[in-house]
Parts: sequence; C-alpha cells; structure tokens
Amino acid sequence: MYEQFKTRAEGVSAEVHRFGTSTEALAFLVNFLRDEGVADQDGQYCVVAGCPFLGAIDQTQMAAVSGVFFEVSRERAAGAKVGISQVDWALADTGTLVQDATAADKRLVSTLPFIHVALIATSGLRADMESWLADVQPDTIGYLAMITGPSRTADIERVLTIGVHGPQRLVIVFVDQLGGTN
Repeated sequence: MYEQFKTRAEGVSAEVHRFGTSTEALAFLVNFLRDEGVADQDGQYCVVAGCPFLGAIDQTQMAAVSGVFFEVSRERAAGAKVGISQVDWALADTGTLVQDATAADKRLVSTLPFIHVALIATSGLRADMESWLADVQPDTIGYLAMITGPSRTADIERVLTIGVHGPQRLVIVFVDQLGGTN
C-alpha cells in the first residue's frame, strides 16, 4: 500500500519519505530544516504542532535548529516558512492524508506556512476511504482535514496556481515505528 500511496501523492506534487524509526525521521527533519534555511526571523521559522511524534524523540535536537517553535499561534503560523504536524491516516488509492484537526494548532501549521511537513505512523495507512470508514467514526471528529498534495487552484483564468489557499509544498514523512493517534 505504501508504494501506491507514494505514487499517487507524488502524482499531485507531494514529496514522500519513509523511515523505520522516529530517530531516523528526526535526523531527516533536522537536516530538512537546515537545508530550507529555517532561522529565527519572519518568514523563515518553523512551527510544530503538539503530537505523539514529539514524545518519541529527543526534542532538544529539533530545538537546536534556530527558529523552531513549539508554541503555535495564528500570527506565528502565518509568518512561518515550515509547519510540522502529525496526521492520523493516509489513503493509498488517492494519496490523501486525513487529519483530526480539531486542535487549532494542527490546522494552523498545516494551512498557513509555505511548507507543510506531515508526519504519519505507517500503521495509519489505509487502502481507501471505505477501509478508513470501517476503522473510524468521522462523526466523532470535530474538524476533519483531508489533504491531497500542495494547495492548488485553477480559479484564475483556468491557470493552475500552487499555494494560493495553503502550502506550496507538502512533505510527507512516514515512520514505521511511530505510535499513531488512530
């Protein structure tokens, strides 16, 4: 299923990575943030929503990157280059991420920054919407977000534009040995 998800997600311009452990994923994230020039200045910093991944890593390694903030506000998220959140499920047949975004910090970091990094436990991968619905009761979720690739629209003169209503880049990081929220 992972390969199918990866193919579908990359088909809509998402970037997909997979790691065996949270430690490997953390090393990737730290390098990613440094490569993207994350810094403690407007338009360059990173905001991270609270999630199980944070409990599985040594947060000091992430915090050692200048400009990484674990406190999320609307203003801070709007001025961030990178937002990191953990999503709950992924649908292989469409390359779609599904997030219980009831917590405001998850919505803010996944919609306002230029780049959204979505962390997901590989165990959250489902074949399709039907199998997801067999496992989950969506009516118990206050705010459900479904994300398929970076934000895109063709509303303006039918010209495809990326990032008008959300992030211009979506980086998806699967972690095999990560407890999910599902």
